[in-house]
Amino acid sequence: MSAIRQHLIDPEVCIRCNTCEENCPIDGAITHNADNYVVDVEKCNYCMSCIAPCPTGAIDHWRMVTTPYSLEEQFSWDELPDDAEPAANAETRTNADHEALEDEATAILDVAHQGQQGKVKPPFSAAHPFINIYTRENPAIAKVAGNYRITSENSDSDIHHIVLDFGSTAFPVLEGQSIGIIPPGVDGRGKPHNMRLYSVASPRDGERPNHNNLSLTVKRVLFEEDGELQKGVGSNYVCDLQKGDEVQVTGAFGSTFLMPNHPEANIMMICTGTGSAPFRAMTERRRRKRSPGDPGKMMLFFGARTKGDLPYFGPLQKLPNSLIRKELCFSREPDQEKEYVQDRILKCGSDVAEWLKDDNTFIYLCGLKGMEIGVEAAFSKICEGNGLNWDTLRTAMRENGRYHVETY
Repeated sequence: MSAIRQHLIDPEVCIRCNTCEENCPIDGAITHNADNYVVDVEKCNYCMSCIAPCPTGAIDHWRMVTTPYSLEEQFSWDELPDDAEPAANAETRTNADHEALEDEATAILDVAHQGQQGKVKPPFSAAHPFINIYTRENPAIAKVAGNYRITSENSDSDIHHIVLDFGSTAFPVLEGQSIGIIPPGVDGRGKPHNMRLYSVASPRDGERPNHNNLSLTVKRVLFEEDGELQKGVGSNYVCDLQKGDEVQVTGAFGSTFLMPNHPEANIMMICTGTGSAPFRAMTERRRRKRSPGDPGKMMLFFGARTKGDLPYFGPLQKLPNSLIRKELCFSREPDQEKEYVQDRILKCGSDVAEWLKDDNTFIYLCGLKGMEIGVEAAFSKICEGNGLNWDTLRTAMRENGRYHVETY
């Protein structure tokens, strides 16, 4: 049998947004089950209608085969076969000069970093960040390429994955940085709405590899005030964006909460809710760039009320243990003991202690401020039982750019 070029979908990268199936003109050529989206080799005619709309590039994978992979095989995959390679082409990018730091973003990040007790250095191997290229007076204009809910429809936590395309406008970002979104209109005093800051959820080479786009993880904020339901201005604006809408973007912001780039780095990530955004970016960056034999490890402690409340729960299951150790814990999951991230950290105490003793370990906390005290207490208890002093170790890690907190 002669070889054919088979179209495949990467289950590790796919966010299950259904864009490919919606855009495929051939009924049944792209289908899905509870685990994976797949391409039927008997029906696909290589029309490429599904390629451009895919926000992550998961759809853009191909393999020369003499015996095509069956639908049953594809449905069972947690990752692509080793020699399946993406067909995407690289694009050229440019950088821009710095501008003055924007006060709004500085104030927001100052609040986020209060738990660090002073300025923290970035990791020594972190790439140089470009900050404040675009301001409120001179924002970049991005177009919405996709907006997908990534928590269960039954969940009260309405979290969205939003992809912004910058077209020909250079907007360089690094893992751990944030961007500002300017909601249109004015507030009750007739003044323009304040900028809202959101962590970037995609790696530096784009939500889709080598594309000039990025993604955000945003939770819709609803609250009661004076007996009436109120909507958070920024979050509801972003969560309601439609494909093709234009958005004013400022930034990028942040020069310390950055990813180490040396392959020996062990990265411990601790988060709740949308605090997962920078960690999705870091994990995807390492997934794309790691080489066989790289010694650096990744460990994720991720807390939510239930599985349905945990953003990216499905895609997280596809990430191989060889890339990242996933410690997912839930405080309201039926028929399970209530557990918070600090509880799971203590349960993994012996392994955490080994990481704390390693000078190549970098620790990041991101999410609700309430978790910070519990996590610090867990580290302190683990240190007490393993010949370490947490206060001393934390100070040394901060001075070396290895301990980072961004909580709100």
